[in-house]
Amino acid sequence: MSEKFVMDDDYLPFHPNPKKPDFVPPMGAVDAHCHVFGPGDAFPYAPERKYTPCDASKDQLFALRDYLGFERNVIVQASCHGKNNDALVDALRTAGDLARGVAVVSPDVTDEELKEMDDAGVRAVRFNFVKRLVDATPKDVFLGIAERIQRLGWHIVVYFEAPDLEDLTPFLKTLPGIVVVDHMGRPDVTKGVDHEDFQRFIALMDESENIWTKVSCPERLTISGPPYDDVTAFGKTLVERFSDRVLWGTDWPHPNMKSHVPDEGVLVDVIPRIAVTTELQTKLLVDNPMKLYWS
Repeated sequence: MSEKFVMDDDYLPFHPNPKKPDFVPPMGAVDAHCHVFGPGDAFPYAPERKYTPCDASKDQLFALRDYLGFERNVIVQASCHGKNNDALVDALRTAGDLARGVAVVSPDVTDEELKEMDDAGVRAVRFNFVKRLVDATPKDVFLGIAERIQRLGWHIVVYFEAPDLEDLTPFLKTLPGIVVVDHMGRPDVTKGVDHEDFQRFIALMDESENIWTKVSCPERLTISGPPYDDVTAFGKTLVERFSDRVLWGTDWPHPNMKSHVPDEGVLVDVIPRIAVTTELQTKLLVDNPMKLYWS
């Protein structure tokens, strides 16, 4: 008998009817950060999870992809599924060449399991340092995993919040291969792009040519709300300065949003405000993700 999961009382489900974006993505555009949740009766949520979400299936994700005008997805393992990547792998196998994946693995993952995920389309592992989402993991465990995945040509995705960057910087600089930072390192947008906190992140990218970032999730960073004018300058700065090392994603279905339910059409319409030329838009949405995940 399958387990019955009940969404948390304060959990906000994804938008039921997003607008059609005014911005038309270039041909071959990639939503390079999104998730699948369950469905829980087929892919149970992890016992150690910090939240129980709404179900958000692969079919719903792929329908949104088409509706928004994207061609491909990069699906990121969510913390509610822990280190069981079955839902991710199932979605990748269904999508075929139209999706790639970012897994979360334990140090005892076998080479056979890694090879199986690689065959399905996984191309990276994610290290999560956000304390409210996951329990702490010793950094030497992450380093051991990082070394193993290099044999597969995978890269590393890291998720942290701005106050933790200073302490994490020495560790980040030891990681081998390409390292992708989620959501611009989650800056405090009230401090502005010139504040030392965001400048520390820019300096890290200046000093480390292997570090990329996703200029995503204005809905998580905003104080003013849609259309996210208070976040635009941060993404625009990174896109213009590091045009060959930036990615973009919807973050659908927006796990653990507390302030509002984001409209994905509104999020897509932020893109031409942070990537203001056709050339920058093509790099952000096509060239960079294709190079990292499909080459």
